[in-house]
Amino acid sequence: MKFLILRFSSIGDIVLTSPVIRCLRKHFPEAEIHFLTRNKFAPVIENNPYINKNLFFDDSIDEIILSLKKEKYDYVIDLHHNLRSLKIKRALKAKSFSFNKLNIEKWLIVNLKINRLPKKHIVDRYLETISSFGIINDDEGLDYFISPDDEKIIQNLPTEFHGDYIAWAIGAQHATKQLPLNKMISIAGKLKLPIVILGGKEDLNKSLDLISHFNVPVFNGCGFFKINESAAVIKHAHHVITHDTGMMHIAAAFRKKIISIWGNTIPEFGMSPYLPSTLHSNSIIVEVKNLSCRPCSKIGFQKCPKGHFKCMNEIDVTKVVAE
Repeated sequence: MKFLILRFSSIGDIVLTSPVIRCLRKHFPEAEIHFLTRNKFAPVIENNPYINKNLFFDDSIDEIILSLKKEKYDYVIDLHHNLRSLKIKRALKAKSFSFNKLNIEKWLIVNLKINRLPKKHIVDRYLETISSFGIINDDEGLDYFISPDDEKIIQNLPTEFHGDYIAWAIGAQHATKQLPLNKMISIAGKLKLPIVILGGKEDLNKSLDLISHFNVPVFNGCGFFKINESAAVIKHAHHVITHDTGMMHIAAAFRKKIISIWGNTIPEFGMSPYLPSTLHSNSIIVEVKNLSCRPCSKIGFQKCPKGHFKCMNEIDVTKVVAE
């Protein structure tokens, strides 16, 4: 049999599909499994040994559809479920199984604060998409695979970081998912292990403002590490501090001790760190509960719609430090 799995973005969402790939491979060891995503997310899946063929596109899916038709897939597993994935399914005419995105339920809780969300992680809902094959959750959590070349970055860090250190992912795609700088500063001076700061080029200025407030060795990786090099840093960290981001899910894939800080989004969306049941205690969620305006979005904004940003400004940083 030949399967095509669709998930176009983004880092965290793709990592969260890894149990589907693994469980499908276990159930059909001789099957051919292909995975289609956007080209910029290639590093997230390029080392996955359960995938036979990685497929990528940039902006238009029209060219890739021509290539996909030649593959003659038996099944399409649509874990993205949007207009693009619908176009692919119609073009391929293979039997398809589509993930339920719960858009109505998300709209209700964001706009009316009516919670009809199932108490079920998105990983378990992804797995439901292939349940008709008799596949069940193996409770092995997420996967993330990096190459030996990616791991070389650890040896290139200064000697202070060759023992225990904390990986701190300070960024997020949207500002309302990020702690304000003053809150980060209040955490920084109280941490006791060396710190490796992770983030993109867009986080560099914030990281430079933050560095002087640490009382421990700091290595600033913002804009310096590639995706899989950041993953290697996370893999070898003692603890990981992160917002609701792809780095959080990579940390879960490596079974790390995670302190995740939540702003306008909520874990009830089903996107909290996903760990094997024996490691649930490794995940500490820090959030401001019972805010009438939260969640204000299922993704995020560039600034707080209410102007007060209570979901982050009222975060108890003492809990972060204590954990």
